[in-house]
Amino acid sequence: MTSKDTFFSRNNMLNCRGKLLDLTSPKVMGILNVTPDSFYDGGRFQNEKEISSQVKKMIDEGAHIIDVGGSSSRPGSNPVTAAEEISRLSVALSAIRKDFPDIILSVDTHTAKVAEHVINEFHVDMINDISAGELDDQMFETIAKFRVPYIIMHMKGTPSTMQTLTQYDNILREIIDYFSVKVDRLEKLGVTDIIIDPGFGFSKTLEQNYYLLSQLHLFRMLEKPVLAGLSRKSMIYNALDIEPAEALNGTIVLNTLALYHGVSILRVHDVKEAVQTVSLVEKFRNSTK
Repeated sequence: MTSKDTFFSRNNMLNCRGKLLDLTSPKVMGILNVTPDSFYDGGRFQNEKEISSQVKKMIDEGAHIIDVGGSSSRPGSNPVTAAEEISRLSVALSAIRKDFPDIILSVDTHTAKVAEHVINEFHVDMINDISAGELDDQMFETIAKFRVPYIIMHMKGTPSTMQTLTQYDNILREIIDYFSVKVDRLEKLGVTDIIIDPGFGFSKTLEQNYYLLSQLHLFRMLEKPVLAGLSRKSMIYNALDIEPAEALNGTIVLNTLALYHGVSILRVHDVKEAVQTVSLVEKFRNSTK
């Protein structure tokens, strides 16, 4: 595979409320969950000191984006109210904006009311929606109103039901068709900064996850940057019969494969290791030109 076969020549620039993010080289998105029940880091970052310390660590290690989540989307989880989600997010976003005003901030939410609040109150730069508008019919219009980059992920059902919805006739074709429809609708609303997330671990079996990873390069037909969220997921720890806390090595391996297939953004818990992975893959790619 050559550099011409990757996503890097397509839609290289995201306009994050005036901050330009160049995706010519892959970027790392650091995860900050301010939830008590996330599958790996739930309950670890609950007050301003813990939050600021973790964000500083991720920025120092090379994170280009911080993605903050206030409602767990782990398999089987149930949603919190918009008011509770806003309350959790407000503590984190206030601390981050005070201490790191220039960092590109993303919020992981599928609720339009939450998205509008965090964009208005904390100047959030990007919205990361695991449901691609399926769980809130006002989300697309909200994104169009504020013109922020929008990550759309593939999932069937909800986090509490998704793992019962893994039946596909042709999983690759169905997911690409799903995104084609979403992108067309968003572009008709004037949204152009769209990022595709295939949704590893969401309404997919272990085997389906690995098949999608092997076919990631085919998502380039959508002509949008692609994000891979593989960090410490069940497709690693279940395959190796280990715990999420032991899944860093597996994460590095799968991130390497995702980069080889042309992803533009890695969403990770472990920023330093992801940045090093990007650096080595880029050196390898440049050596083959």
